[in-house]
Amino acid sequence: MVQKAKILLVDDRPENLLALEAILSALDQTLVRASSGEEALKALLTDDFAVILLDVQMPGMDGFETAAHIKRRERTRDIPIIFLTAINHGPHHTFRGYAAGAVDYISKPFDPWVLRAKVSVFVELYMKNCQLREQAALLRLQLEGGGKPAVGAAKEPAGLLAELSARLAAVEEQAEALSKQLDDESADAAAVATAAHLERKLTGLRRALDALEPGTGTGAPSLPSQN
Repeated sequence: MVQKAKILLVDDRPENLLALEAILSALDQTLVRASSGEEALKALLTDDFAVILLDVQMPGMDGFETAAHIKRRERTRDIPIIFLTAINHGPHHTFRGYAAGAVDYISKPFDPWVLRAKVSVFVELYMKNCQLREQAALLRLQLEGGGKPAVGAAKEPAGLLAELSARLAAVEEQAEALSKQLDDESADAAAVATAAHLERKLTGLRRALDALEPGTGTGAPSLPSQN
């Protein structure tokens, strides 16, 4: 079963959160509310998120400070942040948003279609990364079993390798299609870089899997890093 991605919505105004939920409901993902920077940081302690939509102007801890805390945590530093703001103080204000670690900076009122499209790209990248981690976990299980199927598994090692190869091929095909889509739509540099990073990890996992095939050498290959 494919689990839904979680999207964190951070805004101190309930009406803004309601509007974001209405815009993003079509993506059919799990939307999580936070009415302050502190509440957002608490949510990030226990859950994994595909992307964060973060309001800049909030009482107490504002969006810039919240983003700084997010980027300092190893668990959350790689989560994409899209800043939303009702004010525009010019290039300096926008630069501060990118310097705080944002992948995008959108001024209100924004186009609902554009926002939904931007969020959907990061959700799809998150899903591909989850699939990649699943393939790596299955491969590690096989390696730790010394070439034997896990307890309760019905497949022989050759059958398991074939299944892993097929599942990885499906993820590789989807990642390639996503990269082409990003090129066609002239996506922002952060999204393109994330997609390229995903493809590099897929290449590393493919090499590790190919090394397990009979006749390709001895010893267990090292698996690609998940960072």
